[in-house]
Amino acid sequence: MTAAPDGDSQMPRSPDNATSPRPGRKRRSAAPAGPAQAGLPALRPQTAPAPLPMPEQPLGAESFRAVDRMAQAQLAAWTGGLSPAALALASADWAVHLATAPGKQMELVTKAVRKSGRLASHALAATAGADQAPCITPLPGDHRFQGEGWDKPPFSLMAQGFLLAQQWWHNATHEVPGLSPHHRDVVAYAARQVLDMAAPSNLPFTNPEVIARTLQTGGANLVAGWRNWLEDAARIAREEPEAGTAAFEPGREVAITPGKVIFRNHLIELIQYSPATEAVQAEPVLIVPAWIMKYYILDLSPQNSLIRHLVAAGHTVFCISWRNPGPEDRDLSFDDYRLGGVLAALDAIESIVPGRKIHAAGYCLGGTLLAISAAAMARAGDVRLATITLLAAQTDFTEPGELALFIDDSQMHMLDSIMWTNGQLAGRQMTGAFQMLRTNDLIWSRMVHDYLMGERTPMTDMMAWNADSTRMPYKMHSDYLHRLYLRNELAAGQFMVDGHPAVLQNIHVPIFAVGTETDHVAPWRSVYKLHHLTDTELTFVLTSGGHNAGIISEPGHPHRHYRIRRHLSGDICLSPDEWAAGASLREGSWWPGWTEWLAAHSAPATVAPPPMGNAGSGFAPLEDAPGSYILQR
Repeated sequence: MTAAPDGDSQMPRSPDNATSPRPGRKRRSAAPAGPAQAGLPALRPQTAPAPLPMPEQPLGAESFRAVDRMAQAQLAAWTGGLSPAALALASADWAVHLATAPGKQMELVTKAVRKSGRLASHALAATAGADQAPCITPLPGDHRFQGEGWDKPPFSLMAQGFLLAQQWWHNATHEVPGLSPHHRDVVAYAARQVLDMAAPSNLPFTNPEVIARTLQTGGANLVAGWRNWLEDAARIAREEPEAGTAAFEPGREVAITPGKVIFRNHLIELIQYSPATEAVQAEPVLIVPAWIMKYYILDLSPQNSLIRHLVAAGHTVFCISWRNPGPEDRDLSFDDYRLGGVLAALDAIESIVPGRKIHAAGYCLGGTLLAISAAAMARAGDVRLATITLLAAQTDFTEPGELALFIDDSQMHMLDSIMWTNGQLAGRQMTGAFQMLRTNDLIWSRMVHDYLMGERTPMTDMMAWNADSTRMPYKMHSDYLHRLYLRNELAAGQFMVDGHPAVLQNIHVPIFAVGTETDHVAPWRSVYKLHHLTDTELTFVLTSGGHNAGIISEPGHPHRHYRIRRHLSGDICLSPDEWAAGASLREGSWWPGWTEWLAAHSAPATVAPPPMGNAGSGFAPLEDAPGSYILQR
C-alpha cells in the first residue's frame, strides 16, 4: 500500500467413440446414458426438475424449497445476481461495530479534517499559480488521472479530492474493531464500486480529455460514442459477441495449431496435435483446461500459443476441449467431469501410446480437477501419471482471492436458485462476475474510451477469447462452490471420491506449479499453499502478470520475469515471502523453464511420433482441430 503524508494507508490494488475395457484394469461403473447422451460413453442420467405438486396434493418440504428458489431467482433478475441479504448483513455488521467504536470514529474525524486541510492548502497554492506537489498520488495501476489536463485546476482539484475520499473510505471500512473480515471486504468492495462510478473521469463535463476531444471534433466523438453504445446494447439484447470478436474466429485466426479430434463423449473432445519434430519425448502431455473457459486460451495466435510451443519443443500434446453444456445437462456433477473428462482422456491416450506414462497439466479449475483426479488415482494404485503441472490452480481455498466476495451462504443460496431454475449458470453471468472485480479497468475505462471519446477499444485475441463465454451445469458448479470455496474440503482431506478422501499427500510424482504475481482469481500465495498439502518434489514458479496474461507469457514478450525454486520431500516448508526472497530470479518467459523441466522428467531417449489416433482401438480421427465443441454458443 502507498503511504500518504498523514500516515493513512491507501486501498490496496485491488460421431463418437469410446475406449473398450483392457485386461488387468478394473473398469469404472456408470449409469445408463440418458437421451441426450445416446451413443456416447455413459455419464450420469440427465433429468429435469420435478414439477411442483398440484394444489390438492400434500406439499412436501422440497416443494416449499422450490418456491424459495424461484423467489430468489426472480429477485436475482433485479439485483444482477447479488444477494441483498448478504450486502445488508455486511453493512449492518460494519455499521454496528463502527457505531460502538468511539476510538475509530475519532480517528476517522481526525483523518477527514487533515485531508480537508491538505486539499484546501493545495487548492490555494494552485490558485496562486505556485508549483506544488500533489497531496496524494493514484495507486499503482490507476491511470484515470494521468492524461493531459488532469494536472491543472479545476480538474487537478477534482482528482485530488476524489483520491482523498477514496483513501478515507478505505480507512473507514478497514480496521473496524470486531468486524468480520468477509463483511469488511464486502463493504469495502461496495464503497469502491460507488466511488468508481462517481469518479470525475467518468463524466463528460469533468474529464478534461473528453472536453478537449469534444471541442476538437465539434461533438463528433459523442455521436460516435452514442452509435457505439447502440451497437453494444443491440448485441447484448441479441446475445451476440462483442464488436470486433469476428476477427478472431477459432480455427481461422486462433486455435489453429494442426491436430485431430480423436475422441468425443458427452463432455469432451480430445484433440491430438500433429508433431512438429522428427522425434518426440516418449511421454505425451495432456492439458486439462478449466471448464469455465474455452480451451484455446492455451492456443491463441501462433505467436503466443502454449500448445504450439510444446509441440515445437518435441512433445506429443493432447488437450481436452469441454462441451458447452445446456439446461439438459443440469445434473452433471463434479465427479462426472472427473470421470468423463480427465480419466476418459487418460484412457484414450493410453490406447494411442500404450505403456507410456503421461505428463498431465491443468489450468485454473482444470488444475484443481486434475489434482483431485491425481489424488484419487494415487489411492487406487493408478500409476499412469509421470508428472503433474498446475497453472494458476488452487488446492486450498482459505484465501481464494476477490471471488470470495461473492461466496458466502447467502450469496450461494441465490446463485443455487438461479442455476436450479435455469439448469445452468449463463456465461454472461460468469463474465459479469469477473468484470465486477475490476470495474475500473474492465468497465468504466472502456465506457469512457468507447462512449465518451468515441473510439473503439482495439480487440485482441485474448479479449476475443474472454468474450467467448461458456455455461456451468447446475449440479457441478454448485458442488464445486460448496465443497471447495465454502467448505475447503480438498485442503481438509474431506473431499470424497468413490467413498474415499482424495488426499493430495498421496501424490508422489513430481509437481510443477505456477502462480502469477497480480492474480485476483487465484492469488499466488493461495496457489503456494500446495507446499503445505503435498510431500513430493515440487517446483514452484512465480511469474509476472495476472491470471491469464501471466500464463500466456510467450518467449520474447517484453518486461517479463519469473522466480523459480524446487522443494524436495523432507525440506523445511517456507512461508511465501521467504520462498520469494530465496528463489532464483530469471528474465523472460517461464515457458522454456517448464519445457526443460518436462524434458528432465522424461525418458532420456526420444522416439518417433505416435500415430494420430488409433483406429484399431476405436480412436480414429473424427475431424480437424479445433473440433466442434469449441464452436458451441
